[in-house]
Amino acid sequence: MTGGAGRAPRWLVPALASAAALGAAALYNRRRAQEAERRYPPIGRFLDVDGVRLHYIDRGRGSPLVLIHGNGTMIQDFTVSGLVDRLADRYRVIVIDRPGYGYSARPRQLWTPRAQARLFRSALARLGVEQAVVYGHSWGTLVAVALALESPELVRGLVLGSGYYYPTLRADTFLLSPPAIPLVGDVMRYTVSPPVARAILPGMIKRVFQPAPVPERFEREFPKALMLRPLQLRAAAEDAALMPPSAMDLERYYAELRVPLTIITGADDQIADVGRQSARLHRELPHSEFIVLPGLGHMIHHLSSGAVADAIDRTAQQSARMWAF
Repeated sequence: MTGGAGRAPRWLVPALASAAALGAAALYNRRRAQEAERRYPPIGRFLDVDGVRLHYIDRGRGSPLVLIHGNGTMIQDFTVSGLVDRLADRYRVIVIDRPGYGYSARPRQLWTPRAQARLFRSALARLGVEQAVVYGHSWGTLVAVALALESPELVRGLVLGSGYYYPTLRADTFLLSPPAIPLVGDVMRYTVSPPVARAILPGMIKRVFQPAPVPERFEREFPKALMLRPLQLRAAAEDAALMPPSAMDLERYYAELRVPLTIITGADDQIADVGRQSARLHRELPHSEFIVLPGLGHMIHHLSSGAVADAIDRTAQQSARMWAF
């Protein structure tokens, strides 16, 4: 007897081949992630807060200063830039890997700026910090603002660098968000996303520094390989997707920010439009100081760490005078 009863469906062979290819890609990317972690081990300590394991550094002595990094980066954004070393002689500098970045965990939940701010508040309480000046950069400005709104007794002053404060249509929201999609995104992050991210990363890094060249120290020391691990790709994708709705939520409350506040940005920032973001926030908060650094792009703490440190110092001094009364 002849017929097709014993034949495999035509789709089975390509399906099996695709599954094998995805499996091989997942194993390869897992090995690359393990190699990255061996090459760049944790540089700080760990703290378990509200069920989340956080990686942080705590350096220097003096009044507490909290630095909050942006999307895609980690603690080393501030150590490699030299900002931590520049400030640790007069502040107790605390930098925490935001959930999913560096060596901090990111449990499945909606990690809005407010949720991250509440986590930071608990972490700082565990570290004995009752009041602090806070510097947030890029996406980190959303967390810094949320922390000041959620815990006004904690935040003595704010310095906001290269920030995003008002919802706009952004290309990176659409380009970077797919790995955040449940199930489909999980498959992407372990298979196709790491090599794609590896291919486009040099161009992305170049753009955040433009019009200045990428600093040689950043090229040499920043642990770029850690940015390509599946968990960090998920964190970056989720944060990218949350940018417009997060800004939409927070902008209604900016007028409640009464602490000394400095807004600092590069004049030629190609990531966050200066006029529509930093300049507008300054207009709506007339008590704020507004600093525009000519010829610089998004990564101001790498390109002019002295100017950022000076802004932090002035804000801390204003804060000290305010709290003295």
